Amino acid sequence: MTPPSARSRDTRQRLLEAAGEVFAEHGFRDATVQEICRRADANIAAVNYHFADKEQLYRAVIQYAEECAADSHPADIDTPAEKRLRGHIESFLLRLLDEGHPAWLGKLMAREMSQPTPALDVIVQEKIRTTYRRVDAIVRELLGPGASEDDVRASVLSVQGQCLFYRHCHPVLTRLFPGVSFGPAQVPELAEHITRFSLAGIRAIARARKPGIT
Repeated sequence: MTPPSARSRDTRQRLLEAAGEVFAEHGFRDATVQEICRRADANIAAVNYHFADKEQLYRAVIQYAEECAADSHPADIDTPAEKRLRGHIESFLLRLLDEGHPAWLGKLMAREMSQPTPALDVIVQEKIRTTYRRVDAIVRELLGPGASEDDVRASVLSVQGQCLFYRHCHPVLTRLFPGVSFGPAQVPELAEHITRFSLAGIRAIARARKPGIT
């Protein structure tokens, strides 16, 4: 097979960037291939050539965005559990709130959660499940031997839910606290709070399992 030319790779990249913006602004259903190609300065046939159709383009956009975010905000996996939890929370918040490149990732994923497409099955299987397992391992270590599956699952979801709150409820927060910022610059402070709050809860659950402690 002949490798793609530099011109072909450039066209594909422009389509991914333009599609990310359009999908984030309008959602999968209302986004049009015509608008994507107009922003990418490409002809409509280029979408079929590189991605087959709009749905495959959408999946490629999400995969591309996740890869960019992971490269920009990697999680540390070689530290004690408490530090790994802090690292995960900060990395996750940065990926959710990042206003840099690609700035449309958080908005796009928020749309996908509220208006799911068939791509969500792929996202859960290939991306979200991997993240869940990583946090699951951290929580299990913090809870200690004998932790119930219910406690582990609830603790993981509580950690993730606190982070997601700042993405999905951002329009409410800006109205509830005018003049207070909840963006990338505030991530270290938010991550520190969520970590302390989560560790306190996890340790309380672990202590409650010990005989004589309620």
